[in-house]
Amino acid sequence: MAKQIQEILIDDLDGGEANETVSFAIDGTSYEIDLSDVNAKKLRDALSSFVQHARRSGAVSTRRRGGRGGQRSMTREKSSEIRQWAKAHGLPVSERGRIASTVVEKYEAAH
Repeated sequence: MAKQIQEILIDDLDGGEANETVSFAIDGTSYEIDLSDVNAKKLRDALSSFVQHARRSGAVSTRRRGGRGGQRSMTREKSSEIRQWAKAHGLPVSERGRIASTVVEKYEAAH
């Protein structure tokens, strides 16, 4: 028996179709919000003057403690986002399983 699961993002602001999940943090709390391209641009534009004058406080760690040699832990949502981005940019990526580190690195460099 075959099964197809489709993930559809809904814009958390207007209920329309979302294209991406945007992550941000403020006052020590991290947030994620699903947004359309238009709303994601609005958020980035609203924060851009603050970001230009801010300093980085260090990378948010996605590493597990102990376990498999420091391999990165990734949520299903993040994996899905990276797969969609990779496909849109013509990079080879499987539907399931581990995403190649080169693909993840290119994704992170682009974001």
